[in-house]
Amino acid sequence: MGEREEVKLLGTWYSPVVARAKIALRLKSVDYDYFEEDLFGSKSELLLKSNPVHKKVPVLIHNNKPILESLNIVEYIDETWNASGPSILPSHPHDRSQARFWSAFVDDKWFPTLIATTITKSENAKAKGMEEVGEGLLLLEDAFISISKGERFFGGEVIGFMDICLGSFLVILKAREKLKGENILDKSKTPSLCKWANQFLADHTVKNVVPEIDRVVKFMREFEAETQTRA
Repeated sequence: MGEREEVKLLGTWYSPVVARAKIALRLKSVDYDYFEEDLFGSKSELLLKSNPVHKKVPVLIHNNKPILESLNIVEYIDETWNASGPSILPSHPHDRSQARFWSAFVDDKWFPTLIATTITKSENAKAKGMEEVGEGLLLLEDAFISISKGERFFGGEVIGFMDICLGSFLVILKAREKLKGENILDKSKTPSLCKWANQFLADHTVKNVVPEIDRVVKFMREFEAETQTRA
């Protein structure tokens, strides 16, 4: 037996993209040391050294080598510990390309639109943004039906790459629905996605990794109040 590999994860408890790395590490049964960062205060020297360009989390450090960006980290975990746990990325090239395409859609278009509606003060812009968020969810509903092929997750019967990507934002969605009284995930419009969301959050790999919704609600309420005070 060789020496234990050194695996560290730098993150913040409330970050959905940090949750991605945690879920992937759990899927692969990888032991790691977790370090909580204070992004609004004094960032650690380890973070600044490991990610000098963006100075943000998550950062995975494997045997003193940093790996950056959440989905890149998920792929790295999948490839590095390929003999442990289920494959996170699909094995077929077309399925893999679909997972990457829709993950890019979530990260580059859908979620930024949701965030923009949160911070805008224009009611017209907010309404237009939420319409676009809803349209994006309809596209993701169709994508889920196509990719899952009738199984529980985008990845089939086990959580995969696209599940981790979109699923990491579910706690924020649920928290915002609770805080704002919004109905973002609408069962009448996206029934398959709603069922998937409940199954994802209830999965043993996920439920002890992502933060509690009430705790996120409290964080969002305090953050908004502080932001308004500074404005």
